[in-house]
Amino acid sequence: MLLAPGKGGCAPGVETLAVDGEGLGRSRGGLSTKIHLAVDGRGLPLRMLLTGGHAGDNPQLVPLLDGMAVARIGPGRPRCRPELVVADKAYSHPSTRQAMRDRRIRFVSPEREDPIARRVARGSRGGRPPASDAETYKRRNVVERCFNRLKQFRDLATRYAKRAAYYQAELTIAAIILWLR
Repeated sequence: MLLAPGKGGCAPGVETLAVDGEGLGRSRGGLSTKIHLAVDGRGLPLRMLLTGGHAGDNPQLVPLLDGMAVARIGPGRPRCRPELVVADKAYSHPSTRQAMRDRRIRFVSPEREDPIARRVARGSRGGRPPASDAETYKRRNVVERCFNRLKQFRDLATRYAKRAAYYQAELTIAAIILWLR
């Protein structure tokens, strides 16, 4: 590769290395990958999605739940709908709450400050706040503990794999190890 004089640098920009679909995105100064995770009540991973580091959490919730299926012990089809979704503030959006209501899934997430301010500003026309269950939200730490157990694998904590498929395979192997412990 030839460089034009005065252009500076000796390598192409880092952004050109991030191939579309490889789960890379600029976040806080560098390229990173975000893992979206659904876990069961025991903290074992059920489904994982990879996106770029700059991708938002909220748009990934419905695809995360769509691909989930848990086999039953006896006969019958696998369960595809959880009874409860406990999420952090990043998922607290009216469209997400509506999607969970449409699927008849109980959704617990603290509300962000901006919807609260909009509702208060509208006065009596602002509607009522969504129901919150503080005792149920305390179980949110199960998800964070699962992330911590996954990140104990050094290759997952610092993404060394160049391709998203390899990184996804490493995540799957780590999840299998967590299930077998």
